[in-house]
Amino acid sequence: MPTRFPLFRGADIGTIITDQCALTARSEEDFRVDLLVAEGDRVAQGTPVLRSRRDPDIVLVAPVSGEVAAIDLGPGRRLSHVLFFHAPDAGRHAYDVTAANRGDDPAATRALLLSAGLWPLLRSRPFGRIPAPAETPSAIFVMALDTRPDAPPPRLALDGREEDLARGLRALAGLASGPVVLCQDRGADIVDAGGTGARCRIRKVAPVHPHGLAGFQLAALHPAAAGRPVWDVHAEDVAGIGAFLETGLVPETKLVSVAGPALREHRLVRCQPGADLRALTFDIVRPGPHRLLSGSAQDGVEARWLGRWHRQATAVAAAPDAARRHWFSVALRRARRPLPIIPTAALDHAFGGLLPAAALVRALAANDAETATRLGALSLLEEDLALADHVTGAAPRLSAMLRAMLDRIEAEEAA
Repeated sequence: MPTRFPLFRGADIGTIITDQCALTARSEEDFRVDLLVAEGDRVAQGTPVLRSRRDPDIVLVAPVSGEVAAIDLGPGRRLSHVLFFHAPDAGRHAYDVTAANRGDDPAATRALLLSAGLWPLLRSRPFGRIPAPAETPSAIFVMALDTRPDAPPPRLALDGREEDLARGLRALAGLASGPVVLCQDRGADIVDAGGTGARCRIRKVAPVHPHGLAGFQLAALHPAAAGRPVWDVHAEDVAGIGAFLETGLVPETKLVSVAGPALREHRLVRCQPGADLRALTFDIVRPGPHRLLSGSAQDGVEARWLGRWHRQATAVAAAPDAARRHWFSVALRRARRPLPIIPTAALDHAFGGLLPAAALVRALAANDAETATRLGALSLLEEDLALADHVTGAAPRLSAMLRAMLDRIEAEEAA
């Protein structure tokens, strides 16, 4: 099948289950947990191992069969990481999916996704958090399109899984009060809309970055707002939910691209969630210092383990150590006003032509939450502004200003 991803055309897709993997959370997530296992325990893949302290119905499950090697919790029992050693003979944990498979009880589907650790695959906007267990979205956007540089083609991830995808879409439709929108490229329909339920719609999107990001599709079609959440989820995860509802087994792998200028070659692999990025790249990395990112070169974060919502491992050359500046020079540099951003065609392109770029950037820089909200900022997350950061070289970064504004609005809404 033709693809617009020449980097991976004709590539063989292998399966790599790394010897080590981890469940992680970044410090800014403030994800506090109770442990359901101890160091040294052997667990089957899919076994619940962590429970959220704020929302006890939300659990995380073992990404691989093996041994719990190390548990690292920060102050207040904030999750840093739980490390697993792979042991194939530990097996897989099976769930009873009978009640959810009847199809007439959305509450049973919700409870099953929560108990099996599949709920964290969903992401709620505004604010970009795991949805609350009782939250009902006004719409769900299923992304079967990803236009980030070197992203794995979702069509390849879904090849042969059309029935699983349709089953997953029907299950998600029962959780929402509005439509389920499947965003795909302009090729043939990935799934037969007639088999996905009356609420499912197919939206064909130009395969041009950043149109393949969920935030801009939300902003154009169904903007998120405080009190009116919208969820987004990757189509491969929806197919995984569909397969789980049939078999009772939590999906073992996802399709990941391993790419970047610090590698001798690029590859597509199926690996477990939280895979070891070093193991995915060690045999193809170029000599010399490098950094490993979970995510793309534009929006990835330096990490050892593959992030929850990431489908890319990127290796980039390490930047040379900059000469250390005197502390007073650094203080003066940080104290001055933000660098100006000049409205250009590149900036408009970075917002996909779907949002008023100059006005929104001005509102973010001025910390004008009311105007930014009116212009669509509540539909966006940091990843949606990564291209704008790249083309403007903004300091401070637009994505950082957006996150600070979202956190402030979230705190005000909770007060």
